[in-house]
Amino acid sequence: MSTLSASEPGAIERAAEVLRRGGLVAYPTDTVYGLAALPSDDEAVTKLFAAKRRPLDQSTPLLIASPHDLALVAGEVPLVARRLIGHFWPGQLTIVLPRAPAFRSLAVAGETVGLRVPDHEVPRALVQLLGSPITGTSANVAGGPEPLTADDVRAQLGDAVSLILDGGPCPGARPSTVIDCTVEPPRVVREGAITREELVRAAGTNVQ
Repeated sequence: MSTLSASEPGAIERAAEVLRRGGLVAYPTDTVYGLAALPSDDEAVTKLFAAKRRPLDQSTPLLIASPHDLALVAGEVPLVARRLIGHFWPGQLTIVLPRAPAFRSLAVAGETVGLRVPDHEVPRALVQLLGSPITGTSANVAGGPEPLTADDVRAQLGDAVSLILDGGPCPGARPSTVIDCTVEPPRVVREGAITREELVRAAGTNVQ
């Protein structure tokens, strides 16, 4: 495992190369440190689940760089989801949408996919350089403490991670809110940084 300052020239390029070779990269976000694998790389995704001690049937969310990237992984995006995207992206809202029929990944079980545009330049820059989403799961052992620093990642995942992009302490606080927009009305799967009341106002409809 190696650690590189996320602000160092060439850091994003090096992280992208590690991912292309099938490695795992930890990176800072607007919530906690995330753990990236290329969703298209089955071997890398399998390593990620093993490092986290997480069952393969528990999907991980994916991070994209902007709403324009939705077409890479999502099928139909309903109006209510577009309203929420307009209000909360980039930010702390993960939106569950139908998976695009052509998109396949071991990171995504079933016919839906959770997507987020984080309010942090490092993961967005990484996605842009790769031209691909990255996994957006937290860089910790399943059920372990939230990783707020590079040291937290090292303590929990050790050499399972090829590279840590050290961006300093993450804000932590609450995780992203997760809302399922494949059902009507939309259903809150996990309450987090964005409240149900905020979701209702932005969606213009009832929220389960």
